[in-house]
Amino acid sequence: MVYFKLLLLAVCLALSSALPAQLFRKTGDRKNGINSTRVSGTYGVDLSSKFSQNDFSCLKSNGFDYAIIRGYESFGAPDPNAAVNIQNARDAGFQYVDVYMFPCPQCSKSATDQVKEMVDALSGSNYGQIWLDIEGSEYWLKSCDENQQFFEELFSAARDYKTTGVYASKSQWIPIMGDGYSGGSSAQLWYAHYDDNPSFSDFEAFGGWSRPAIKQYEGDAVVCGVDIDKDWY
Repeated sequence: MVYFKLLLLAVCLALSSALPAQLFRKTGDRKNGINSTRVSGTYGVDLSSKFSQNDFSCLKSNGFDYAIIRGYESFGAPDPNAAVNIQNARDAGFQYVDVYMFPCPQCSKSATDQVKEMVDALSGSNYGQIWLDIEGSEYWLKSCDENQQFFEELFSAARDYKTTGVYASKSQWIPIMGDGYSGGSSAQLWYAHYDDNPSFSDFEAFGGWSRPAIKQYEGDAVVCGVDIDKDWY
């Protein structure tokens, strides 16, 4: 009986050593925020709440290299956490830090005044470009013509201060701006498609854009104990 068990053990060991190593390797360890089999490219986060320097340090150690921070909120006011988030991201070693603006077309303030309000609130902050967040038809005006006029004023005002891009997706842009409108196509496009696939292979042209700059590929992810959206380019 002892001889039989030893023989069986030897056979098992021989078989396991002959099997391909891939069968024993993890292909999707997500505890560190990014899949261990990640494709090449640059990974980043966007966020809308207050993060500490330690939060950003943890995110950076988990493979995220840039941050896009909310600078203006949908009800028509600067985000009070934006300046400290920008500073904390910089202190944690993030080289690229941008801001995004969720405008308020239904507010009494003009698009120009809203942009100025955000920029003034971030005076002295070290950030890169501005991204205009175009989504949620419930936040916009009654007609595409009115929305286009507001957007064009917003876009022009933002470009007076910084390089300006547009955050939008086909499903959001067309109901708000209209199918044939391409008034933002001179700007870089950051689009959303939550397919957990960091690539542009899914992109469908819209709004005059034929190629995106950034993809938001996963929303409401929790990494390092904080809520983020994941981005890639």
